Amino acid sequence: MSFNQEQDNIPRAAAWLLLGVAGGFGLDLCAKELLQTYPLVQFVMLRSSIAIMIMLVIAPRFGGFKSLRTHEAGWHVVRSILAIGAMFGFFYGLARMPLVNALTLGYTAPLIVTALSAIFLGDEVGWRRWTAVVIGFIGVLVMLRPGRGELSFAAIAVLIAAFCYASQAITARRLGGTESTLSLSFYVLLGPLAVSCVFFDSGSWLTPDLRGWTLIVGAAACSIVAWVGFINGYRAVSPAILAPLEYIALVAGAIAGFMIWDEVPDRWVVIGALIIISSGIFVMYRGEARKAEV
Repeated sequence: MSFNQEQDNIPRAAAWLLLGVAGGFGLDLCAKELLQTYPLVQFVMLRSSIAIMIMLVIAPRFGGFKSLRTHEAGWHVVRSILAIGAMFGFFYGLARMPLVNALTLGYTAPLIVTALSAIFLGDEVGWRRWTAVVIGFIGVLVMLRPGRGELSFAAIAVLIAAFCYASQAITARRLGGTESTLSLSFYVLLGPLAVSCVFFDSGSWLTPDLRGWTLIVGAAACSIVAWVGFINGYRAVSPAILAPLEYIALVAGAIAGFMIWDEVPDRWVVIGALIIISSGIFVMYRGEARKAEV
């Protein structure tokens, strides 16, 4: 794609990405509210089931059911296992942490992707990006302040989720040449659904009321909106150009956390978030600069 073509695509791609950000943020809001009442296992089971049904309905617009065929079943199993860690870890932490804290720790994923791509994909990561990765994780330490009681199991769960999500991104690059975007998104839902069914306790089941069902269906629908938005946004324009738009979710998270749950981030969370965001943006832009130099 030429430079001029990419420039022409930016407004449309940005609109798609903002739709994806809105979908992801809607999912987080629905999930946090639901997890105040409903067990995590029940939430994951219902959300995954409904998301799978929605994905099957829209499959014809993404290559049809034939695009679910795969010769990489083993890799899909690996991705599904990683999805278990990503989904359960993030939502466990989200239910026990302020919204903006969980979102900020989740945004360490781009830094982890950079490190993993050097280790497992052989990507050349120069000293500038390695420095940014280290500084980003210093931001995590600033946020969590080990030894001051902020390093909770919930925070560790979200960091594990970020690692699993980053690992999914690495495996997606491995499979991107042979697998459809539909198959890469569909099979990862099966692992969390299977685990939630295995550990489901009928004694802890809470039958959702109308509000509960609305939030559950909303969470599943928002996850599909996020998927469609991110795919269409990043398909046409370099991630380095659009990625900063994703951090709008952090600002929205701080506002929503305050207005809905009376959550007020302290100064250390704000400082740590700024360090993590700055490092993430630098890593993305530096990566694109290296591509241009090649």
